[in-house]
Amino acid sequence: MFGAGKPKANLGRDGESAAAAHLKAAGFDLIARNYRGAGGELDIICRDGEILVFVEVKARRSSRFGGAPWAISSAKCRQVAKVARHYLVENDLYGQTPCRFDVVLIDAAVTPFGVTHIPDAFQADA
Repeated sequence: MFGAGKPKANLGRDGESAAAAHLKAAGFDLIARNYRGAGGELDIICRDGEILVFVEVKARRSSRFGGAPWAISSAKCRQVAKVARHYLVENDLYGQTPCRFDVVLIDAAVTPFGVTHIPDAFQADA
């Protein structure tokens, strides 16, 4: 599916597709992909029952430099939370629906991609 010579943008797009397929298979209802709001982008927005879930996807070709888990910095968590607040306000959902932040890690060194879903990976005040 993904060769080592393909650009980083393709890895991100392919990783997000793998994450979306995994979440859908797990029973999540997908709402949006690549939502752009104030100060950034949310990779995936979905529902897990009544809970609105904002999902950050990180894909890596190798575990070099710590792999995907090390790509989720506190600054990235703050940025995702800021854009999520923008989404909630824009859609009149702020304070109206339970939310959480999940992370999906994609290991692109294997075929098919390895997918690790981490529910409630961080809090909005991170």
